[in-house]
Amino acid sequence: MKKRDTNIPQKTNTSEQFCPNLECTSRGQIGQGNIVGHGSKRPRYKCKTCGKTFSARVGTALEGLRKPTELFVIVVILLAYGCPIQAIVHGFGLDERTVASWQHRAGKHCELVHQEKIERGILDLMHVQADEIWVKMRGTVVWVALAMMVPTRLWIAGEVSKTRDSNLIDRLMEQVRRCCKAMTALLICTDGFAAYPKSIIKAFRDKVKNPYGIGAPRKRVWPRLYIGTVIKYTVKRRVTEVVRRMSHGQWRKAKRLIKASKGGKKLNTSFIERLNGTFRERLASFTRKCRHAASKIETVHAGIYLIGCTYNFCFFHHELSKSKTKGGYGFPCTPAMASGITNHIWSVKELLTYKIPPPPLPVPKKRGRSRTKCIQNMPIPKKPVVRLRKGVLCAPTT
Repeated sequence: MKKRDTNIPQKTNTSEQFCPNLECTSRGQIGQGNIVGHGSKRPRYKCKTCGKTFSARVGTALEGLRKPTELFVIVVILLAYGCPIQAIVHGFGLDERTVASWQHRAGKHCELVHQEKIERGILDLMHVQADEIWVKMRGTVVWVALAMMVPTRLWIAGEVSKTRDSNLIDRLMEQVRRCCKAMTALLICTDGFAAYPKSIIKAFRDKVKNPYGIGAPRKRVWPRLYIGTVIKYTVKRRVTEVVRRMSHGQWRKAKRLIKASKGGKKLNTSFIERLNGTFRERLASFTRKCRHAASKIETVHAGIYLIGCTYNFCFFHHELSKSKTKGGYGFPCTPAMASGITNHIWSVKELLTYKIPPPPLPVPKKRGRSRTKCIQNMPIPKKPVVRLRKGVLCAPTT
């Protein structure tokens, strides 16, 4: 009986691989037969269209990582649960700059995953709540604006700014607009910040043709857009009065959306305030009184997307996972599963190794004036006819 040679390289599966080269005509395309294996010791692939080789880690958070993958995943899990960087440094013997760069690497990749999975304009948001919190940094304070989808508890938007102004709210609402399906019924509940109504109306409007036919197209606000404002008055850090009003739209129609989304009985911002507490708990630099505050605004931005993506995809939601009699789904469920984005709970490693394809190659525009007639079908001109002196017509000989 012949022994089987275990050193024979096995054939690599290239059915789910794509070319990451931005100059390749087959970039981002899966199943085209242009990807072949290249090397057996390390998983590498080659594109037959452009001839470039690339690693299997291209497009993931593990690209260029020299440390063990298991160590990187464990560190990211600890960061996602609010463990300070200094504790990870002492626990694993890593350099503080290494842990900070891993957090930035994971947050940047999670931002791309968020854009690929959520900001596609296919979600029926129905009921959205938005709020902003302040975060203490070294020597300064920044403002973080967050937005969530109430029916499925999905975190959909987050922006960071040094000032609490209309530019911050404009960017937040533009991100919410990229997640929402066009022209659907939508209720947005906010606090009493004066920039919210104008920013919401500015983001949720579409261009329509000018009826007079002259000038730029007009912008029409969505007909089923409703804006609710909740103002809380406090005395010595205790709420004494709550004022609820509709800044845009009718309360009678907005009440139907609140009932359909199971978002309470009145206008409120309870769900986004609960999410603010989750972010403060799971991101160490968000703690109000701490000694591990962030020094760069990029660190806060990366931390938001790291916490937000693990919250959406990796950790099951306690309220959604309750039994059906109590209003839940009856099984461990994440906000992404409740929104129909995925059908299972992702592991942190699956999130970090999710490959994001580059956008398809744009079709080049045709320059110059288009031809009205095809050259091949054009008739051949007849030879001119010459009249002779004797009154006989004949074709010229030359």
